[in-house]
Amino acid sequence: MAGAVGREAEKERFELIDGKVVLMSPRPRINHARISGAIYFAFARYLQGKRCEPFCDGVDVYLDEKNHFIPDVMIVCNPDQVKETHIEGAPALVVEVLSVSTQFRDRGVKMHAYAAAGVQEYWLVNPNDKSIEVYLNHEGTFVLDNIYNWFTEEQRQENDAAPVEQKLAAELLPREIPVSLYDDFRIPLADIFARI
Repeated sequence: MAGAVGREAEKERFELIDGKVVLMSPRPRINHARISGAIYFAFARYLQGKRCEPFCDGVDVYLDEKNHFIPDVMIVCNPDQVKETHIEGAPALVVEVLSVSTQFRDRGVKMHAYAAAGVQEYWLVNPNDKSIEVYLNHEGTFVLDNIYNWFTEEQRQENDAAPVEQKLAAELLPREIPVSLYDDFRIPLADIFARI
């Protein structure tokens, strides 16, 4: 029986954050999986035949000696970084889907480590309010570029019918989220949040 427990412990997922081993939360909830899967699929569809390659949850990233993370989704544009068991160095883009148990680290120490390592673009996706915060790297620090909120067609129609002083401006109702790696890389927000 002790051997079985040992094998189970070996299967536990963990990250190395600032040199400390941190066990990963229990497996993600369904909406978390839906969102990360939809983003990965959108990335994979666009990047087909291009140099950059998407990876989904379960692939380790070794940023440096003290930081080994498992992002929800990422894009790697340097094929030399792709090793047999992990990604070595900073991906071009990293997506973290927030949960109650991970959001403090995703917004804190992990965000700073990703920026310092040279990740160009960082997404924090909030399943609860169906929003995506996009951060771009500026000299080793992430700067908030924009927050994209998804609105259903019904919500858009309600906005259209609202009195002028209560209407959201059109630019606050985007239908797509741009990805900075390519000029024409845009993902419909409905593709990410429609099942949530």
